[in-house]
Amino acid sequence: MRFTQVDEWLRWMETQHPRAIDLGLERVALVASRLDINLKMPVITVAGTNGKGSCVALMSAILGADGYRVGAYTSPHINQYHERIVVAGERVDDNSLCTAFSVIDEARGDTSLTYFEFGTLAALLVFQQQSVDVAVLEVGLGGRLDAVNIVDADVAIVTSISIDHEAWLGNDRETIGREKAGIFRTKRPAIIGESTPPKSVLDYGKKLGATLICRGAQFDAQQSADGWAWKGQAANGDPLSYLDLPKPPIFIDNAATVLQALQYVGLPVSYTAIKQGLGSVKIAGRCQHVQYRGIDVVLDVAHNPASVQILVDHLAANPVSGRSDCLFAVMADKAITDIVAISIPCFDHWHLAPLESNDRAASTVSVSALLASMNVDSVSVANSFAGCMNTAMSGLSAGDRLVVFGSFFTVAAAMAELADLIGLE
Repeated sequence: MRFTQVDEWLRWMETQHPRAIDLGLERVALVASRLDINLKMPVITVAGTNGKGSCVALMSAILGADGYRVGAYTSPHINQYHERIVVAGERVDDNSLCTAFSVIDEARGDTSLTYFEFGTLAALLVFQQQSVDVAVLEVGLGGRLDAVNIVDADVAIVTSISIDHEAWLGNDRETIGREKAGIFRTKRPAIIGESTPPKSVLDYGKKLGATLICRGAQFDAQQSADGWAWKGQAANGDPLSYLDLPKPPIFIDNAATVLQALQYVGLPVSYTAIKQGLGSVKIAGRCQHVQYRGIDVVLDVAHNPASVQILVDHLAANPVSGRSDCLFAVMADKAITDIVAISIPCFDHWHLAPLESNDRAASTVSVSALLASMNVDSVSVANSFAGCMNTAMSGLSAGDRLVVFGSFFTVAAAMAELADLIGLE
């Protein structure tokens, strides 16, 4: 074995391919064939701009509540790499990870793999070796050329399509939609979580011969004051409905999409498990509320306009009695102007934090200048993330709110600071 510690493997993996992102299936499929990866269990693949992680979490919670052993693969992680590979609700252990990386390293020969490709193969190996009942795989980037797409999913989900990762996926919804729809398979169900998806998604699905199931047509959700109801169809096409469902801590449309996808997995799922999963699912870093001395700290990895709009809507639906500040740090390649424009009405003060040792992050100077150009003058610029967090928290009182958002890196750094204060994991 080349290394015996996970961190050593991760550092080495980051250096093994000339590009951090290199979309394409040829290399990773070749290594997968050498590893004899052949998943026998049902596989659900989830693509989309936003909502992927939420769908994986809810799918896992519901199936787990019915006693199924679920393997879930997501990315990126917030605090620890092990978050990416979960079996039966437990993060993968160090030994399993190191063993998987070693087996992949030996099998690849002179084929170079990206960090994400190593991780994807490791997840598939772990799920195969640990004989999970069902695998739920989140697409990392796009769909058609993402490493996850080497697996022929039994059920494909596309949650939503909006503008993000333009350098790799395209600059408009139609082009991006075609990339996401690349996870569809002939004569297999393709669940579409948008009521108005790009035409390219529908056209590709029809041309391929996938079974298209769309929100607003074959399934939908109806909210009420106390909960919500779902109507859709069973795998044989018969109408189906669930009433009096508890509201999950995610967008209801994503929950409705998951409930429809579950009808095609081939595993019986009880109404009791659905209610239990909806009520118990926990999604770190997505509209996550943490209380500290009466201050409502909201952690959200929102990093594109569509996800920030969801966050803004969530804040409006859950007001506080006092002031609302934000702590903001974002990657330079994001649509920062649009993100800020959507967010401005929500906050009394902006705390701009640097993300030390992250060369992708937008500088606090550039974000401050942008806010000034948009007539936002209540802004603080910190020299360190820890200092920014301390200043932001010390300026608030019970009944106030601090919203931390902009990227996975931002939320991870905030969680590290909060761990010292309240033991947040």
